[in-house]
Amino acid sequence: MSDTGTVLVILTGRDRPGVTATLFTALCQHRVTVLDMEQIIVHGRLVLAVLLGVDADTRGDVRATVHAVASDLGMEAETIVGSAESVSDAGPRVHITVMGSPLRPSAVARIAETISSQGGNIDRIRRIADYPVTAVVFEGSGAEVEPLRLLLGPLATELGVDIAVQEAGLTRRGQRLIVMDVDSTLITDEVIDLLAGHAGMGAEVAAITEAAMRGEMDFAASLTERVATLKGLDANVIRAVQESLHLTPGARTLIRTLKSLGFHVCLVSGGFHQVIDPLAEELGVDRVRANVLEIEAGRLTGRVVGDIVDRHAKRAALEEFAQEFNVPLPQVIAVGDGANDLDMLSAAGLGVAFNAKPAVRAAAHTSVTRPFLDSILFLLGVTRAEVEQADRANGVEVRRPGIDAAPS
Repeated sequence: MSDTGTVLVILTGRDRPGVTATLFTALCQHRVTVLDMEQIIVHGRLVLAVLLGVDADTRGDVRATVHAVASDLGMEAETIVGSAESVSDAGPRVHITVMGSPLRPSAVARIAETISSQGGNIDRIRRIADYPVTAVVFEGSGAEVEPLRLLLGPLATELGVDIAVQEAGLTRRGQRLIVMDVDSTLITDEVIDLLAGHAGMGAEVAAITEAAMRGEMDFAASLTERVATLKGLDANVIRAVQESLHLTPGARTLIRTLKSLGFHVCLVSGGFHQVIDPLAEELGVDRVRANVLEIEAGRLTGRVVGDIVDRHAKRAALEEFAQEFNVPLPQVIAVGDGANDLDMLSAAGLGVAFNAKPAVRAAAHTSVTRPFLDSILFLLGVTRAEVEQADRANGVEVRRPGIDAAPS
């Protein structure tokens, strides 16, 4: 084409089958090229935007064709003429996922203002989930990831929403390994506290656990102190504790969906293999790294076997899993809640603080404060509709609020 420019076509109106086909069939009579396009449907209203490369001497005919199509369809059309030079790379691209329950206009306004303050432009906003949280993705350009994270992290707490800022592109789509903490993450319980309850030391041990998770005590030393309270317990209490565990809402959905997407799912815990392994097998987890309770003559000795899985060991486990499954660290996701998770959260490409202590939220790449573990799927760009479609295909009952119990 000579003297080529652009025509931006924006078609809006009630959605119905065949709108896109009708428009492009009509455009076939002209010498145009498709440079960009986007179509969205919001509550039955369609917005179709198409950027066309058009010869200067045919722009008028193209615009007339578009408006004729819109008239025939009972829709509205806008055509905007531009130059070929206006089609360019807008710079770095980011995905900003926002989750709220509820999500209020004030939060959207502040987030948009912050993106703009960093020279960013919002190219697209789309909702990816309405349950168990409302999740929307801002697809933007022109702003850098790290400055946005530094600004939006504190803002998330102020606004009562969760915000994840990630670089768009192949790295985000290539994530194929997730490494999760267990106590107060995969499950709502702290296993050592449950075991200590059988020894009549539940309250005392729970206080030590809380201090350790806040980072106020060395984890290895605190675990040694807590396990010592179990000395003499009948080993049968392990089974009793196994049977009393409560999965975090959404845990089964998260793991089931990730496995269907080809993810490897690994657990790394300051808890104990004897308690975790049966649950991991039931859920289809690939690998587990945890401590081992020492048992002699059918009773707990109050000691663990081998080195304790502390924050340094958790990071080492994540790195070993990544190497085993041939997944680069930038494509690994780590999820945890306590100070002993900090090293593995920082080592991963995406470290998610789940219902975490303040120091952990401040250090992680992003945080999830709603009590639904499957919300992590939305950080990966997986929509609620895709989750439910996969469940139906696998014969899993789909649960919705107001009808069913909390997600499992």
